[in-house]
Amino acid sequence: MRIGILGGTGPEGRGLALRLSQAGTPVIIGSRKPDQAALKAKELRLRLKEEGGSAADISGLENSRVVEACETVFIATPFEHAAGLLESCRGHFRQGQIVVDVTVPLQFREKRLQLRELPEPSASEHLARALPEGVPLVGAFKTIPAHLLEDLSERLDCHVFVCGDSAEARGRIVQIASGIEGLSPLDVGPLRLAATLERMTLLAIQINKRHRVHHSRFRVVGL
Repeated sequence: MRIGILGGTGPEGRGLALRLSQAGTPVIIGSRKPDQAALKAKELRLRLKEEGGSAADISGLENSRVVEACETVFIATPFEHAAGLLESCRGHFRQGQIVVDVTVPLQFREKRLQLRELPEPSASEHLARALPEGVPLVGAFKTIPAHLLEDLSERLDCHVFVCGDSAEARGRIVQIASGIEGLSPLDVGPLRLAATLERMTLLAIQINKRHRVHHSRFRVVGL
């Protein structure tokens, strides 16, 4: 099963591609410019090879072609571009696919970082409206720093929280995430929980700033 990553040339997309490929999952990264996607895929393959990994199955295509080629598609573009990207690819989605939203709607306002005000309670609920009927959206990987995903020398050692209104879709993403070394997937329930996860991301950033660290993330104990 190939996994697509829309906006896959940015930090979040690169990190996801590296971790998923390292786990043995074929990945296609997407971009508005197919040449740029292909070049980035080549760079990631070389990086994994240099770090002693086996041959990586990472390729690059234009975003709409990624949607056509994959059953599971991650949105890794910055939030402010995500709705437009989904709209441009809308005609290429089909029933049975799953979309995974990793975005967090952060912005600087009045000299401080905060969450954007949206018509819906969360970025995931907002983006779910842009998808055709029958294509469920799952919120996941929101609380894991992009630069940590991309740094393969660092063990993740945390939970990834998975939310969505389709239990089947959540289960598939939990299964995919469980293949990533050091990552513990946790099904937390319906999509409305994405609002909590997005606030947890903001909290982690504030912890980083206050304590001068870079890799704050979350692990639940007692399960």
